[in-house]
Amino acid sequence: MSPQQSSNPHGDAHTDAYADTYEGLVQLVERLRGPDGCPWDREQTHDSMKRYIVEECYELIDAIERDDGDKLIEELGDVLFHVVFQMQLAIDAGEFGREQVYRAVVRKLVRRHPHVFGDGTAKDPRQIETTWDEIKRHERQGTEESTLDGVPKQMPALAYAQAVHARAARTGFDWNDYQGVLDKLAEELRELGAAESDAEREREMGDVLASVVNAARWLKVDAESALRGANARFYRRFTAMERVSRERGLDFADLSLGEKEALWQEAKQLEG
Repeated sequence: MSPQQSSNPHGDAHTDAYADTYEGLVQLVERLRGPDGCPWDREQTHDSMKRYIVEECYELIDAIERDDGDKLIEELGDVLFHVVFQMQLAIDAGEFGREQVYRAVVRKLVRRHPHVFGDGTAKDPRQIETTWDEIKRHERQGTEESTLDGVPKQMPALAYAQAVHARAARTGFDWNDYQGVLDKLAEELRELGAAESDAEREREMGDVLASVVNAARWLKVDAESALRGANARFYRRFTAMERVSRERGLDFADLSLGEKEALWQEAKQLEG
């Protein structure tokens, strides 16, 4: 969260002055950025706020995955604040206004939903995805933009890999079946095993990870979510091992690998 959110220096005395609406949030942000507003907010730029936007998006994802309604309300508000704040930055700098943002997104959504707003037809969600990609390809005509250029390179590496593989697959650059995906993964693992230098091992490990992500795509599994789930399970089980060790008067670090493995299995049973 941004400093002015986490420390709440603005207080709650004037909360009632701003309506519980989008317009109320806009007015509040205008005040924060105004001459009598907050010095911290006034000095921010598009660039300086990037890391806060990323952080808030991850907190929103965490609230969704926890199925925590109260937290979801809070995090949606934080993300919305950053959207409004970015638009206010643009307005203050004379770059563009809110109406241009609304116009751009409305026109894009109407254009890409011909089955809703035009004479197009859609039998199922898969056909809608195909139509969406065709419209995007048409939008790129006359430019040198790649099919992959719309995927932000700032995304987490796993999510980025899955997104670019999916984009490439929509152009026909894909395996004929899942066995081809598995064969490629096995090939990359063999190359990793044969790598001799640190640079080679790093490169081959990257290829292995990319192949695993491609396998996830074929299985219709979100690789980023799958790894977050695996991380959460590891955290729960490892901390359970440490807790059980303390309860038994044992120093976890001093246990043998076999004893730690036994604790790991115990932690899995406790979790189940």
